[in-house]
Amino acid sequence: MSVVFVPKRQRGKAEIKQETIQRLLDENDQLVKCIAEYMQRGRATECVQYQQILHRNIVYLGTIADASPDLAANTQISEENGD
Repeated sequence: MSVVFVPKRQRGKAEIKQETIQRLLDENDQLVKCIAEYMQRGRATECVQYQQILHRNIVYLGTIADASPDLAANTQISEENGD
């Protein structure tokens, strides 16, 4: 569950690794593809569970980005340098 729903006093100082962020981004890519495929087949009701997971991941990534602007800047610099 995203830390956004946890009271501030209970939030830990967990280290967020680049691999974790990349794994979530890869998962989001697969979820979007799956949702699009179901929608094309007219099976919108089956998309709901995937949309909920995608939403959770996006909120979590947004929370990480808001909490650590240095991480976002470092990631952008690394991508520009081809790292």
